[in-house]
Order: sequence, then C-alpha cells, then structure tokens
Amino acid sequence: MVRNPKKSPLTVQKSISQPLDWDDIRYFVELARQGKLSATARVLDVEHSTVARRIGMLEARLGVRLFDRLPKHWALTVEGEELLAQARRVEDEAMAFARAGAGASALRGVVRLSAPPTFASSFLVPHLGALRARWPALTLEIIGEIRQADLYRREADLALRMARPEQPGLAARPLAQMGYGLYAAPGWFERPHEEWEFIGYGEAMKDTPQQAWLAKFAAGRAYSFWTNDAAAMVAACRAGLGVAVLPHFLGRDDPLLLLHPDHGHVLSRPLWLAVHPDVRRSPRVTLMADLLADLLQEHAALLA
Repeated sequence: MVRNPKKSPLTVQKSISQPLDWDDIRYFVELARQGKLSATARVLDVEHSTVARRIGMLEARLGVRLFDRLPKHWALTVEGEELLAQARRVEDEAMAFARAGAGASALRGVVRLSAPPTFASSFLVPHLGALRARWPALTLEIIGEIRQADLYRREADLALRMARPEQPGLAARPLAQMGYGLYAAPGWFERPHEEWEFIGYGEAMKDTPQQAWLAKFAAGRAYSFWTNDAAAMVAACRAGLGVAVLPHFLGRDDPLLLLHPDHGHVLSRPLWLAVHPDVRRSPRVTLMADLLADLLQEHAALLA
C-alpha cells in the first residue's frame, strides 16, 4: 500500500501547537507587502537569506505553504492570502503595544522627527541651538525625506508635513504658514517676459501647489531645469538657470537672489505637525512637539 505523503491532521495540529515567534509574523507581513526578498530585507535591515529562512520556519510551524517561490517574486498562496489579514491584525496590535510603551517612558531618550529635508537643514536645525537647554535629557533625530513617514509603523514619533495628514486617527495641528514668491538671479526680471525660462519641481513634487502655480504662470514657456530637491532649485536659481517659485525662508535673505516686486507672495501653505495619539501621551514627545510649536511661532514672520 502506498502511503499518502501529505501530513496527517495530527501532524498538522502538532505543528500549529508550537509557539509562534512574532518576528516570523512580521517577516511574513513585510514579504507579502514587498513581494521580493531583497526589498523585504532592505526594509527589515537583514540579509535576504534571513527573510527566506524565517518564512521557512513559519511555514514549518504552521504546516502551511504561505508563498509560491516564483523566479522574480514571491507570491502568496491561497492559504497565505487567508492568513494575511490575521497577521496584519497581529502587526497592528504589536505596533500599538510599542506606541503605548513609548508613552510610558520618562522624559529622556530619543524623539524621531520626520521633516522635509531642505526645511530641516536650512531652517529647523539652525534654530535649534537656542532651545537645547529646554531638552537636556533628550536626543532629537531628524529624518529628512520628501515622502511621508508612516507614524503607525513607528517610522517617526512626530512629522512636519506640508499638507494635513490624511491617515485616520492621527492628531495634527497647523503650526505656521510657509509663503512662496517668484525668485531669480539678477538680470532675469529685466528680460522680456516671453524670454523667461523656469526652474520646475520634479516628478515627485509635480502635484504641489507651488508647481501648479508656476505651471499656470509659465503658460507654455520653457523650463530649463527640473528637480525634486529644494536646495538644488536654489542653487540653479543662483546660477541663473531661470525663474523659480521658492519658499521665503530660502530666498528672502539670499544676497544672490531677487524677489519679483509684483509676485512677492504667490501662495502660502500650512505647515502641520502630526503625531499618533498613542505616542502623544509620551512626555518626551509632548515636550518636543511643544518646542517645535514655540520655535515656528516665534519665527512665523520669516516663514510667511
């Protein structure tokens, strides 16, 4: 008689009864999210072989194949799809536990702030020195990035954003208004308007209000330069590559740039501070949020 090679119910039940490691579930959720070992390994900061090994261990404990190993990606099996929703609930509970733990900590430790990179380096950091005495036991880590950090996944404790957060459940408040004007190197504004060339916001920022205003104002005239980097935009403007819409905190006090007299204030955008409600209960996060609010309100005239 040929024996059925499939596991018996007893074998499967024995496998499931073994304790599961939360890390294995975390690897499962992230691999399902990314679809590739290499991308998952980068997110989790491990080797791709570690991801494969942890998934194999989880499959062995469950007695279920979660992924089909395809040449270019790992695809969820039917069983994997069924388990993914429950695994995500486990992930959400673990993240909530971590946020609650952060809220229970004392007034010391690290506070991670996500902020637009040029705003962080050119405005925020230069003004922090005067506030250092008010947070002696804290370490501030600034993550300068265009993308929006996921506060639910603890990528940051606080986030400064140029638009009101859309994720449900986040607490947010506007701290200041950031004004924009039309800037160029000396000589540009004396040229005939039809000869003006423009410096535009690149692909990642093409839907921003400042690029929408510039596109309407340019009205089909040529662009000489595109960039997603505000610092590069300022450098291009200084170099005489064209006319740009710049935030006033970058352009107003620059001796190499001129503000157009008729377009000195073309638009204003609110700067929002966002925090997850669980983390907001942390004394250190609350202190840093208050310090940021004080700083931006004190220098509101420089930003507007």
